[in-house]
Amino acid sequence: MNDTSIELLFSILVGLIILSAFFSSSETAMMSLNRYRLDHLKKNHRGARKAHKLLKRPDRLIGIILIGNNLTHILCSAIATVIAFRLYGDAGIFIGTILLTLAVLIFAEVTPKTVAAIHPEGIAFFSSHILKPLLILFYPFVWLVNQLSNGLLKVFGINPNKSRDDGLSKDELRTVVGVSSKKIPEQENMLINILDLEEITVNDIMVPRNEIVGLNLDNKKDGILDTIINCGYTRIPIFRGDINQIEGILHMKNVPRLLRMGGEGLTQRAIKRFSREPYFVPKNTPLNKQLLNFKLNQRRIAVVVDEYGEIEGLVTLEDILEEIVGDFTTNKAEDENPGMAIIKNDFFEIDGSQTIREINKEASWDLPTDGPKTLSGLVLEYLENIPDGNVSLTIENYRIETISLSDKSVTKLQVKQLMKKIEQEEEDGI
Repeated sequence: MNDTSIELLFSILVGLIILSAFFSSSETAMMSLNRYRLDHLKKNHRGARKAHKLLKRPDRLIGIILIGNNLTHILCSAIATVIAFRLYGDAGIFIGTILLTLAVLIFAEVTPKTVAAIHPEGIAFFSSHILKPLLILFYPFVWLVNQLSNGLLKVFGINPNKSRDDGLSKDELRTVVGVSSKKIPEQENMLINILDLEEITVNDIMVPRNEIVGLNLDNKKDGILDTIINCGYTRIPIFRGDINQIEGILHMKNVPRLLRMGGEGLTQRAIKRFSREPYFVPKNTPLNKQLLNFKLNQRRIAVVVDEYGEIEGLVTLEDILEEIVGDFTTNKAEDENPGMAIIKNDFFEIDGSQTIREINKEASWDLPTDGPKTLSGLVLEYLENIPDGNVSLTIENYRIETISLSDKSVTKLQVKQLMKKIEQEEEDGI
């Protein structure tokens, strides 16, 4: 070593620092890879496939990287000591240690690891072509190191062979969708809505019983024909006398066939013959399950019942799809009910039958949804009675004033959000 020129020693030292930078950047890049993106890229990218295989055994991957990195550091230290001693004598050992530490930190650790953290895929895929042959070449040494390391882990109760769980929970999936929102802006809301389906039941989106448009078989032919002409729906339930006595679902595509039969077409027997048996579902069925049930039973409309078998309302496949993609159909009932209309001083005039979920969605509010489903029901639950006259009350962060009442419910209200939560938290010093 004493006969080797300073220039050659410096060249070797620089080469070792570059080699150390390769191992450092490889380690950071491999550990920073997005496992889900890697699963996608490995289908068409050779480097991604190699990186994926290396990551299946992280103990071996880390073993070969650290063996290579530590060997280069030891050799760097030895060569730097020789260079420093030949240049500065005994003082050179201290000088060489300081200078080598700075050089390794800057050029072999911080800089390459930072670059690898910013561009993990490019560096990891390139490194995999080199690390794979090195792992094969030094496998006996890597195996020995892994055996000793894994044995030490077992002493502390850690299973080194335990497979990593890369599955994501619903909340984690929501975060992933949010992170990817810039790349999929059109699909973000739909994906979030799909994740929320299991938290929403058919009871939350159904057409309530009092709003069901059905065909009463006990009516005269003129009344039946008038209902058919003015119903405005593709499918309607048929019943006798009371909506609780639903006997089937009539599809409007069969009406022309009934009418072609002349006087015999609008009889109870004929209408029932062209109707389909009703499909009943419990009111607490989650939407994700009901969507699958519609597919399994090849149905598009269901009658919602409570635990006693009493009819609560109707739910359709379109209702569930609209929870995912938003409103995409015109609905006669919705046309007749404009929903929320702003009047003055930030007050909204709202029909009491409006569901709280729809109000929250339209106004970006957070009225409580864990109790009654309609605004009228929420007010009556809070008052614990039906008021004799118009009243004003505050529920959480909302000022509510009744406008009109009936014997059984509140028909019209004015609602105003008093203060947004963020503003309130800032005032409270949270």
